[in-house]
Amino acid sequence: MMKLQVFVRLLCATWLAPLGVLAAGQPIQLHPDNPHYFLWRGQPTLLVTSGEHYGAVLNLDFDYAKYLDALAKDKLNLTRTWTGGTYCEPSGAFSIAQNTLAPLPGRFICPFARSDQPGYKGGGNKFDLDRWDEAYFKRFRDFVSKASERGVVVEVNLFCPYYEESMWVISPLHPNNNVNGVGQGLARTNVHTLDKHGGTLALQERLVRKFVEELRAFDNVYYEICNEPYFGGVTLVWQHHIADVITEAQKDHPAKKLISQNIANNKAKVVNPHPAVSIFNFHYATPPDTVPMNYGLNKVIGDNETGFKGTNDAPYRIEAWEFLLSGGGLYNNLDYSFVAGHEDGTFVYPAKQPGGGNPGFRRQMRILRDFLNGFDFVRMKPDNAVVKGGVPKGVTARVLAEAGKASAIYLRNGSGLSALEVELPAGEYRSAWLNPVTGEELAPQSFSHAGGTRSLPAPQVKEDIALAIKRR
Repeated sequence: MMKLQVFVRLLCATWLAPLGVLAAGQPIQLHPDNPHYFLWRGQPTLLVTSGEHYGAVLNLDFDYAKYLDALAKDKLNLTRTWTGGTYCEPSGAFSIAQNTLAPLPGRFICPFARSDQPGYKGGGNKFDLDRWDEAYFKRFRDFVSKASERGVVVEVNLFCPYYEESMWVISPLHPNNNVNGVGQGLARTNVHTLDKHGGTLALQERLVRKFVEELRAFDNVYYEICNEPYFGGVTLVWQHHIADVITEAQKDHPAKKLISQNIANNKAKVVNPHPAVSIFNFHYATPPDTVPMNYGLNKVIGDNETGFKGTNDAPYRIEAWEFLLSGGGLYNNLDYSFVAGHEDGTFVYPAKQPGGGNPGFRRQMRILRDFLNGFDFVRMKPDNAVVKGGVPKGVTARVLAEAGKASAIYLRNGSGLSALEVELPAGEYRSAWLNPVTGEELAPQSFSHAGGTRSLPAPQVKEDIALAIKRR
C-alpha cells in the first residue's frame, strides 16, 4: 500500500506540475502562536524581499524564471505582482526606467482576451471583457508554480487606483479599449466604488472569483485587495466588499488564502478592521511607528513598498532593520534593477530613479533574514526597555526580545557608540555584534552574568550595527 501511495504522488507530480498545479498543503497562514508572523510549510516565517516593480506576469518580455532565480539565490521569499486586469502603466510613469509595469506596445497580456477589433491604446486589438485569455492564466499559474519551487510567496495584488489619466486611458476597462461598452462616461476616480462604478463592479467581482479559483491549489499565495487605495477615489466600503468577495469565493476551499489590505503611506491607526483581513500593509513606513500603533491587532504588519530616498542602499536597509525589529512581519523593498533583459537584477538605473535595489542590497536583505532566523522569533516581541544605557544622542535602538532568553538589537546611526548597557537576568550568555552590510560577526564573547545591567563593548561602525544576545 505504501509503495502504491508513493507511486500515485509521483504520478500526480509528473502530470500536474507542467500545468502549474501543485498538490499544496496549507497555504501560508498566520502563526498560531504569534500571529504577527507567518507559518508556512511547517516553519515560522518572515517575508523579506527586494522585488521587481510588479509586472512579472503582465509584461510578456519579462523572463520571470530568471527573476525568481535571482530572489532564491539570496533566500528572498516574497514577490508582489499585479493581475493586469484593470491596470498597467505608460512608459515614463513616475520616471521609472524600463518599468516592468509598462510593457512595450503589443506586449501587455491580461486576464481578458483580445477581440478581433484593433484600437487598444497600448497596442494591438481591443479587449473582450466577456472572455478570459487562457494563455494569460497559464502564464500566471506557471509564475506561481515556479515561485513555489523556489520558496517564494506571491502577493497577488488584485487592483490599483489610476493615479493619472494616462493610466486610465490604457486600462482594459476604459471604454476606448474594450468592445463591451464598459466604462462609458466613467471617471477614473469612480472605478473602485460601490455606487458610481459605471458597471465595472460586476467585472471586478468576476475577476476576483476567477483568480481565487485559478490559484486554489497553491500554498504560496495571498491576496492584496488594492495597492495604495488612499489615492484615486478608492472607497473603504469597496475594499471591504472585495474582501467579502474573496471570502465568499473560497468558502468551500479546505485551505483558504490570507487577505492583505494596504492601509497607508508611512503610518495610520487601523480602525474597525475587516475580520477577513490578516495582513495590514504600509508603504514607506519609516520610522516604523505604524508597528506599535497597530501591534494590538495581533495580525501581520508589513512594510510593502519603499522608495523616494535616493538610490543608495542605506536608507532602505535601515528601514528594513528598524521595521522588522519593531515587530513587523513583512518587508518588501521595491527593486528597480529588475527589468526585461536584466531579470537577474543587474540593470543599472539612472540617478533620477525613485528608489534603489541591486545585487549588493539583496545580499544585505539576506543578512537581515538570516539574522532573524537565527532566533526563535515567534517567541519574541518588541521590548526596547532591554536597553538601559550607552546609546549616544541621535542613535536609535530597536529590540526584539524573548524575556530572559534572547535579544535581537539594532542601532541606527551607530557611529559614536562605545558600549551598550542591557538588562539581563542571571545566566550564561553569548553575544556578538553584526555588520548589517557585510554580515561579518564582530566581537563575539561568552560570559556569565549575575543579573541586572551588563555593559557590552561595541566595535566602531560608520552607519548601523546589530547585536545578538542569547542565553546558553
